[in-house]
Amino acid sequence: MSTTYPKLRLRLVSLFFVVLAVVCVGQLFFLQVVRGERYADQADRQYVRVSDEAFSRGTIYFKEKNDKLVAAATLRSSFVIVANPTKIVDPQALYASTSALMAIDETKFVEAVSKTGDTYEVVATNIDEAMAERVRAANLPGITVYKEKKRYYPGNTLAGHVLGFVGWAEEGGKQVFGGRYGLERYYDDILRRASGSLYINFFAQVFAGLNSLREEENLIEGDVVTTIEPTVQAALERELATMATTWQPERSGAIIMDPMTGKIYAMAARPTFDPNTFNTVDDPTIFTNPLVENVYEMGSIVKPLTMAAALDAGVIKPTTMYTDEGTVQVGIATISNYDGKARGRVNMQEVLNQSLNTGMVFVMKSMGRTVFATYMKNYGLGEKTGIDVPNEIPGLIKNLESPRDVEHATASFGQGIALTPLNVTRALASLGNGGYLVKPYLTDSMQYTVGITDDTTPAPGRRILKAETSKTITAMLVNVVDKALVGGREKMEHYSIAAKTGTAQISKPGGGYYDDRFSHSFFGYFPASNPRFIVMFYMVHPKGAKYASETLTAPFMHTAKFLLNYYQVPPDR
Repeated sequence: MSTTYPKLRLRLVSLFFVVLAVVCVGQLFFLQVVRGERYADQADRQYVRVSDEAFSRGTIYFKEKNDKLVAAATLRSSFVIVANPTKIVDPQALYASTSALMAIDETKFVEAVSKTGDTYEVVATNIDEAMAERVRAANLPGITVYKEKKRYYPGNTLAGHVLGFVGWAEEGGKQVFGGRYGLERYYDDILRRASGSLYINFFAQVFAGLNSLREEENLIEGDVVTTIEPTVQAALERELATMATTWQPERSGAIIMDPMTGKIYAMAARPTFDPNTFNTVDDPTIFTNPLVENVYEMGSIVKPLTMAAALDAGVIKPTTMYTDEGTVQVGIATISNYDGKARGRVNMQEVLNQSLNTGMVFVMKSMGRTVFATYMKNYGLGEKTGIDVPNEIPGLIKNLESPRDVEHATASFGQGIALTPLNVTRALASLGNGGYLVKPYLTDSMQYTVGITDDTTPAPGRRILKAETSKTITAMLVNVVDKALVGGREKMEHYSIAAKTGTAQISKPGGGYYDDRFSHSFFGYFPASNPRFIVMFYMVHPKGAKYASETLTAPFMHTAKFLLNYYQVPPDR
């Protein structure tokens, strides 16, 4: 008995401390997890002025090659100084006190704080935290410091067309705050946070025994992780900036994509904009993404699609010969080579090497209009790619419905049909990936606020060409680079590159074509034996050069060498 009671007392004391610890931990859990965001929000609102919509919005991330996430669109705190003129007796004296703490325009300040009857006048914005704290600590009469959170794009112009921005716009007869372009708009329902509500952690809800995890309408809130690699995106935008300086095109753009999967590493266009200062842009058409919202006649980069179709249909081989007379009559139209010169008897490889329009008419006629049109439609040229950005449009390929040969003849070398840059890039990727039509995508995953991550990688695409056709056309395009592109001077000793240039006349608004205005394009994939990347550049009306080989060879090769080095891709020859 003498030892039983002390043991019992010890156990009771131990139990008391265990229960006390559980209560303390539970209370801490409740304060920090269940109510943590609420109290943090309340602390902020001691001097926060912000709309619910802007204050709460998910993050968009870039994804580096090592899988590290980098914020592309997030929230940033700044401070505003607000005056209440009804509490200010001496505006001039107040200005003296305020200007001693921060630089401020005297005329505007005095005018603002002298508005009798007004209770709210913003006198300074975008104030940093240190300065805001000095003003608040001075306790100036009629002056209040507010914190506000705004949408912030750390990369400034980096991937501006991909990201878009947020702002106010009229929807259903009322002003609504939300995503307006790019991923901000496409994933607005996921990035937007429920107005007036505070998020409660998924695990907090489970362990606190709440009745329901979340309101049904808020289940899809989360962050977006893009496929954009920021270093690659920056390198691509530098190339476009150099092109703009050198050739002064009206518009230009480029895409870097994995031809096997459709993953977009980089996508850029010029002219561009900074989403942080979108309100300073005079021409709102700059906000649209021309890579998916504009169509262009792409010219000779379409020739490999026509050639591959004929190879796949079995009507030609690379060694098939025809007689090039420099021109060919199709109905009442005369179609010429770019230089009007005849080459005599040449094979299909030379048709690509020398980019002969007459040769492509021969190839189209070898298939016939119906087979040719079927293949071109199978490339997806007349449909949307399904990429996850708003306002994508399909290519314009109505000429492929024509009963006349001439429309099909011009389409065979990329005139008379208009395609988005992404649309044609996807089609060209099928030449190098074994014959599959992939779905381009910009989103790697969704990180939902309930703690679930959703991989958004699309399913493999459908087969549109035989695997053997893919190998054959790839070998032909490697020959183009090794032997024909600027005389073979850009051939890489240890890497095979399959590529083709394109030059197209620009159509006039009233019909017909300009004689002195051209669009330039260049595509290529590499290493050609097992492509990791497909790169496509285009420019509209560059100045000082007629052919794409003159303007786009350097940007393409710079980009190819950068990618091979940056990703340490093993040589394939």
